[in-house]
Amino acid sequence: MSAVPIAFSVCVNGENHALCIPAHRTLLDLLRDDLALTGAKKACNAGTCGACNVLVDDAPVRSCLCLAVTVARKHVMTIEGLASGPSLSAVQRAFVDAGAIQCGFCMPGMIVSATALLMENPKPTRDEIRTAIAGNLCRCSGYVKVVEAIELAVARAQP
Repeated sequence: MSAVPIAFSVCVNGENHALCIPAHRTLLDLLRDDLALTGAKKACNAGTCGACNVLVDDAPVRSCLCLAVTVARKHVMTIEGLASGPSLSAVQRAFVDAGAIQCGFCMPGMIVSATALLMENPKPTRDEIRTAIAGNLCRCSGYVKVVEAIELAVARAQP
């Protein structure tokens, strides 16, 4: 028995999409397979690693656990949408400049989490930064450079 497709609309990275998808499709699969936005990574597929994080109405969401139809009429921002054309966002640039990228697999989720933090709290403490990225797992680093990158983004945003 096949699932009945559901029609809905969503705004992804500022672009409106009218879609018709199976009800069981996750937001991650919609982004990667239907919209060719592969920045959010499919890693654990269980919501434990954070590699698939995106922003839904400015809140971080594990897209592997989110049914796509639940974001109908909402705004989704992926790692690709954080940049402004060819210019990286302030957080993306800070990650590059601080050398926080390592292998890069988990970085989209880390950057999305950091962006969400700075949208909510533009002057976080080191402990608040660590708490904000605690749900993002990285096999390559000890998170030192990631925390430094977020602190760099905070410092650059201050007058």
